[in-house]
Amino acid sequence: MQPNPTLDQLQILVTVADTGSFSAAGRKLNRAQSVISYAIANLEAQLGLKLFEREGTREPQLTDVGRATLEDARRMVGVLQRIRSRVDGHKQGLEAEVSMSVDVTLPSPVLVRVLKAFEAQFPTVTLRLHIGSLGLILDHVVGGQADIGVGGILGEADVNLLRIGFMTLVPAAAPSHPLALLPRPVPLEEVREHIQLVVSDLSERTRGRDYGVFAYRTWRLTDMRTKHALMREGLGWGGLPRWLIADDLASGHLVELDLEPYSEVRSPLYAIHRTDRSPKPAAAWLINQFKRQLGCFNEFEPGEVPEEEPETVRRSAP
Repeated sequence: MQPNPTLDQLQILVTVADTGSFSAAGRKLNRAQSVISYAIANLEAQLGLKLFEREGTREPQLTDVGRATLEDARRMVGVLQRIRSRVDGHKQGLEAEVSMSVDVTLPSPVLVRVLKAFEAQFPTVTLRLHIGSLGLILDHVVGGQADIGVGGILGEADVNLLRIGFMTLVPAAAPSHPLALLPRPVPLEEVREHIQLVVSDLSERTRGRDYGVFAYRTWRLTDMRTKHALMREGLGWGGLPRWLIADDLASGHLVELDLEPYSEVRSPLYAIHRTDRSPKPAAAWLINQFKRQLGCFNEFEPGEVPEEEPETVRRSAP
């Protein structure tokens, strides 16, 4: 049985292909050209294949099978580099995985921008992302399922909070909905008579408690996207984040309601973590990025910057 190629041999193969010659590879790897040539010859002998054409060319040229082998070698070397990066990061205190719980009301463009930057900054760190609503974010953080949370605060908990931005909820309905056709502002008596779509909390922390519910009849949902779709079809009214329905308001698929008991609500968003667990480098970086990106997001008034609250806040929410 022939011995397997070593990682050193594969690294030499990749370097020769990248630099174009044995001598250039030797200079890059700080080895004699004879050592490079010997390593490639041994690799060819072990594989029983000719990786380079050496005759009739000034510099060695990859054969067809050499090019295919080079692709495999690059993958193997890439794995080795990731292992080294992960080990180096662990020595420096970098976590192997970050678990994060994010409220569904967090603007999707902000989440995408932050996660793209995270992948570039921490390629060796695995991300576990939970999307929830209301008290579920706090449950994940307090229960240890999430290292950090991003959302509002509902329910009592001894946690560390950092205010990082705001989220705006807007009462809206389809343009054909009865509430959209009434003279404004619409009084509470009329509001109560029409089905309100309400996202229910899956958390025991706030189960049975309503926020901003005025109608006698409600449809309870666990998904904000479904609520959005039903509102577009005229199956009830409700509050949704302005960022989510901005295009619908602009196109007329939804209209903003002027209701006496329910106006636009602007609520703070917090980065949340347990008091006994300080965020490690990657998690701390995520918190800073969310604050920066939310500060740039168009929900903020021109020139407004979110004020920073003390890092440690013990909050008992109403």
